[in-house]
Amino acid sequence: MKTPIIAALTAVLLSGCASTYASDARGPIASAPAAAATSDVELTMPPVARTPEDQNVLFWNTEQRSERFRDMENWFAGYEVPAAAKVRELPAGEPLPAALEARIAALVKETGAAGVMVLEGGKVRHETYGLGFDDTQRWTSFSVAKSFTSTLLGAAIRDGDIASLQDSVSKYIPEMAGTPYQDVTVEQLATMTSGIRWNEDYSDPKSDVARMSEYIGAPGQDAIVNQLKTLPREAPAGEKWVYKTGETNLLGVLVERATGKSLAAYAKEKIVDPAGFEAPMFWMVEPSGRNIGGCCLSLRLADYARMGQFVLEGGGETVPDGWFAEATAPQVKFGDTGFGYGYQWWTYPAGTYGAQGIFGQAITIVPQRELVVAVVSNWPTATTRDYRAKWQAVIAEIAAAR
Repeated sequence: MKTPIIAALTAVLLSGCASTYASDARGPIASAPAAAATSDVELTMPPVARTPEDQNVLFWNTEQRSERFRDMENWFAGYEVPAAAKVRELPAGEPLPAALEARIAALVKETGAAGVMVLEGGKVRHETYGLGFDDTQRWTSFSVAKSFTSTLLGAAIRDGDIASLQDSVSKYIPEMAGTPYQDVTVEQLATMTSGIRWNEDYSDPKSDVARMSEYIGAPGQDAIVNQLKTLPREAPAGEKWVYKTGETNLLGVLVERATGKSLAAYAKEKIVDPAGFEAPMFWMVEPSGRNIGGCCLSLRLADYARMGQFVLEGGGETVPDGWFAEATAPQVKFGDTGFGYGYQWWTYPAGTYGAQGIFGQAITIVPQRELVVAVVSNWPTATTRDYRAKWQAVIAEIAAAR
């Protein structure tokens, strides 16, 4: 389905993503909900208490980000997900041309990249590290996690836990009955076209994204549900695209409610194992103990690349046949720019698509060349359109190279 769009292309197109509960420190994490109980994942807590100021990622300085982005489990609570029992090997391929290697090296330095991996046909054509980061460490993803949540949505549909993308959100989250979300489908939630008013301005303390920490869920409640059910409608469902981290968090709640499993436990079964991740994954939780659907998982660089390869190859038996072709297609088109949005995936010209996170995290996939490019970074600002455009240009050069 191609969703009609009223809203024009916004600056979010190249900036990518939002952090969610990164600045939230309302006290102890609640006991893990029943949905999170599993023998495969473990809830971990920071070794020392952190103040709200310490946890406000958007206001960490450059040095703090460089240190903490590789160490998020020591700053936030989350689930530790074991590596796959069978690791997917990434054999060495032919190195990129020397001129391209030099271009990547210069861009790594210019943009504060911590790691870059290029796969072609499942083989490593380039791998480099910066900022003292290496292949044994993890780096945070921010909104790259949205594309993981989208994949789990597809898995829940294949498993029959979610009957249809055309179901009302309220079918799986009954608290939304009688609110504007009763008229929103799961598909519209996935494409961010609910028509519900939302402000994603990270610099405005009164924005919806900034106020998420004000909403507290009593035992058995979800804070994001409490917040979103109060929001008004600004457009008919399906007619306006607005980037909403809150709605990806809601999508995560929906998947957890439908499957009876935490996103972390479900990801172990549906992503980590079939994709063959080589190292454990960390996925942050919000105070109720639920994983944050819109943000904040940490992986090694090679495992971000493995995720891209897994998606490129269609996801095996994890998702319905053709799921990724649909999820990574421009369900929403941003005018005639060639850019758009799928099911929590950004779409680019010429059939290319990817996942994006603030401060320069990305997985970009070029199907025509069987190309996957994973980049983790510490940009000087959360959103930098120039840096995003420069990386897209270099990826286009890689795709054109032989």
